[in-house]
Amino acid sequence: MVGTVVGDKMDKTVTVQVERLVKHRLYKKFIKRQNKFSVHDESNTCQVGDKVLITESRPLSRMKRWRVSEIVKKVV
Repeated sequence: MVGTVVGDKMDKTVTVQVERLVKHRLYKKFIKRQNKFSVHDESNTCQVGDKVLITESRPLSRMKRWRVSEIVKKVV
């Protein structure tokens, strides 16, 4: 999944927000849905605003089930 980093205050962990479009059953209109994931960032390279690719992994802690695969777009 591809998402945007919205928090990087923790050590080796970033918060990533993933947006997806879901079609409403009755009105057939597309609605934005957002989820936030705690993601493991081993080298602390991600900053707020970066677009990252995350992959699911084994549980690393109580909240972390995802890892940063690559940084798609770095914020300037």
